[in-house]
Amino acid sequence: MIRTMIQRSLLAISRKRLTLFSRASHQPPQQRPATRVLHISCVQTLHTIHTSRPAMASIVPKPSGPAKIFNDLNATFGDFRDDLMRDGYAVVKGAIPRERADQYADRMFSYLENFKGGLGFKRDDRSTYIEKNMPIINEKGLCFAYGITHEDFAWDIRAEPGVVGAFEKVFDTEDLIVSFDGFNFTFPTRTDMKENTPWPHQDQDPEKPDFRCLQGLVNMLPNGANDGGLLVCKGAHLLSGEFHKEFKDEKDKVWAWTKEWYGFTDAGMKWLKDRGCQWIKVEADPGDLIVWDSRTPHYNQAPTTENARFCAYTCYMPAADATQADLVRKKGAFENTLRTTHWPNAAHVGGLTMMRDGKPDPYDEDKPANPAKLSQRAYKLTGIPYIATSA
Repeated sequence: MIRTMIQRSLLAISRKRLTLFSRASHQPPQQRPATRVLHISCVQTLHTIHTSRPAMASIVPKPSGPAKIFNDLNATFGDFRDDLMRDGYAVVKGAIPRERADQYADRMFSYLENFKGGLGFKRDDRSTYIEKNMPIINEKGLCFAYGITHEDFAWDIRAEPGVVGAFEKVFDTEDLIVSFDGFNFTFPTRTDMKENTPWPHQDQDPEKPDFRCLQGLVNMLPNGANDGGLLVCKGAHLLSGEFHKEFKDEKDKVWAWTKEWYGFTDAGMKWLKDRGCQWIKVEADPGDLIVWDSRTPHYNQAPTTENARFCAYTCYMPAADATQADLVRKKGAFENTLRTTHWPNAAHVGGLTMMRDGKPDPYDEDKPANPAKLSQRAYKLTGIPYIATSA
């Protein structure tokens, strides 16, 4: 019966057009994005990702254990989890060894240099840092189309033991699934894009005040106080429930494309300031993992130096927290090399059509240039092994 349900779900997906949305952080909230409609076939895939894993029977995931953060508000761990619970964010130093982090940065540069056969980008020539020479990267440095979320280096990063291991500690289970999220390529010297203005927000439904999601990014280049990047409102995650009770009937709310997003108005920012919450620019070295509670107000700050910023967005959640329908939908996204938001349960699949010179970008095919060869650990993160099979 379960197999029949899954087959029917896959067939339904392949026969209809799904309206696909972009993650909230990909577009300024004041602008309602035009949605992209794609035909997703779970029978005939757009691109194949190779795996180096043995055949695996369906796995029953182990749910979060008693040591999951926030289960005990008085718990102490003696590591980054103490910072995370207290401040709403933490830096996991050296989650990826420096040598490998440098290699990932080199692979990301190579991706840009070889994009679609090479459009003219050269890492050592800042004059080539312009739109016509690269994939479309928005003013916040975000790049999430072109199948980049399924490039080989994307999956290698997701499967890094120090990265996955941090989330295993947070959720107290090894049975995790990962988001198919994008990258950040920030080049401060670019003058061919609009200004990156602050837009503080939370990536969580205001009506669900408990800890639900841990977001993350792996930093690949030195990122100091003035180099641009993540700002967080320290400790504000603990005030989230109180805040949203007071602002439930707020006028002139910032438009949100999903319930799992909330934008702070000037009044909201004043409320946080009046309660002593400080905005902190998070600094990181290559290979550091930055994690933050989705209730923590945050945004991406523009740099004031000329140093580039490279990072990969990574978010994991317990496989047990995803429904079978979630996992089937996620399987379709994986097999068609489509992107998701930071939610690993593939709540939203796909995204906006990339526009180049005012027209749909002909390069936007959702096909990775170098398909990943997944290890068994990485394959489990796709969620596919957790799809139930009939006895």
